[in-house]
This record gives sequence, structure tokens and C-alpha cells, in this order.
Amino acid sequence: MLTSAIVWNADPVLFTLGPITVRWYGLMFAIGFLAGYEIVGRMFRHEGAPERWLPILLAWVVGATLIGSRLGHVFFYEWDYYSAHPAQILKIWEGGLASHGGTIGIILAVILYSIFTTKRSPLWTFDRLVIPIALVGGLIRLGNLMNSEIFGHATDLPWGFMFLRSGEWHALYEGQACHPTQIYEALCYFMLFGLLMWMYWKKNAEERPGLIFGVFFTILFSARFLIEFVKNDQVAFEADMALNMGQLLSIPFILIGIMLIIYSMLRPRQHLKFPNRYADE
Repeated sequence: MLTSAIVWNADPVLFTLGPITVRWYGLMFAIGFLAGYEIVGRMFRHEGAPERWLPILLAWVVGATLIGSRLGHVFFYEWDYYSAHPAQILKIWEGGLASHGGTIGIILAVILYSIFTTKRSPLWTFDRLVIPIALVGGLIRLGNLMNSEIFGHATDLPWGFMFLRSGEWHALYEGQACHPTQIYEALCYFMLFGLLMWMYWKKNAEERPGLIFGVFFTILFSARFLIEFVKNDQVAFEADMALNMGQLLSIPFILIGIMLIIYSMLRPRQHLKFPNRYADE
């Protein structure tokens, strides 16, 4: 056993009160959405958008995240099982969410939100929404850490973790430390969040439609692509793949991000007004 390894034995349950059980993962999700609501609200107020748009956007995003993440896992990773047991798709509390599916769900939701609510280009919403999404992504990965799930291969590095509460760790790596890939991703997403906040509040990058959205896609999915090299496969069929499913799904988003950056930089910069009050105040 590696004496320098970090022994990780965190309880995924924060507390239980009668029939109510609060888990760290769910708490991270809730904190992320509440913080995201506040961040987007400040942006809307800064630019004079209607406050009534906020709860509508939240409803779209929460629904799209849960449905898209679940269906992404079903179709991308375990279609053979769920096609034979369709009723199990509804049991979202048993686990099985895919971030790429959540991304697709949010994209579709924002397009519909733009058509029915803002009557603006979807890029307007994307450039503002992806900033808190980077924060939410980091918090969710911390939730994965508390669940002792989605970790990496064995490592001799001094910050390797031994996930004592993970059946997968005991089956594959008993006595060995593993890459804490949840922390790797969380740090990348938090740094991306800081960069995007700086771009919006200090550089007025929102005056180039698609730039913030493009930077988000390019950096987030490039980080995901690289970290996948030291992450365990999610499902058995990935074992014989040169690039796993997470990497293959990341490539289109990286390319879209690069194209958005180029598109935004080739178009004239807009000059927005910032009244610092909601349109319906």
C-alpha cells in the first residue's frame, strides 16, 4: 500500500432527517443552480433585460439538464441495457448522468427559450448562461468526489486517492492510489469560470456574440478530452477503443467552440448599453 496516498473515506450523505436524506451531490447541484441564478440575474440587470426572463430560463435549464443528462447516459453508454429495461430510464436517482447529453439538452432548451421568450439570437443567452454553467460543472465534480465515483487509473503521484467507499476501487485497485480526476476537472472548470467572468465583466466580451460561448466549449471540452486519458472507462465497451466515448463526444464541441471564436472575432464588435436596471423595474 502506498504510504503517501490520500485515504478517501468521505460519507456521500451529508445528513439524514427522518425520511429526508441530503447528499453532497444533490447539495452541490442545488448550490450551483442557485449561484447560477444570481449570476445570470446580475448580468440581465446589468444589460437591462427583463427580470421575468430569469425564472423561465431556470426552468428550461434545470429540466434540460436532468432530461438531457439522463438520456445522454442511456443512449451513449448503456443503450443495450435500457432498451431492454425502458422503465429503468425513469430511475434517475440510481445514477447514470452524462454531461454531453446535458449539454445537448441545454442547447435545445436555449434555442426554444430564445424563440418563445427573448426573441433574440440564441448566442445572446449562451454567452451569459455558460459562465455559471462552468461553476456548476466544477461543483458537480466535487459531488462526484464525495460519492467516490468517476476517478482515474492507478498512479504513484503523491496526490493519488484510495477510494475506500468505492466497490470499483476495491475490485480493480485494492491497495493502490488512483488519479482524483474529479478534482482535476473541478479545478479546470473553476478556472474557466474565473476566465469567463473576467471576459464578461472586465473586457465586455459579450459585445462579440459567440465569443464567450466559443471559449467555454473549446476549453471545457479540451480539458475533458485530456483528462479522459487517465480516467476509468464508464462502460465495458470502451476498453477496446483508442478514444473513449467521452473523448469522441467532446471533439465536435471543441470544433464548434473554435468556429464560434473565429466567427465572433471576424464580425464587427457591438456596442451595448448597460443601464444597470431590469427592463421591467
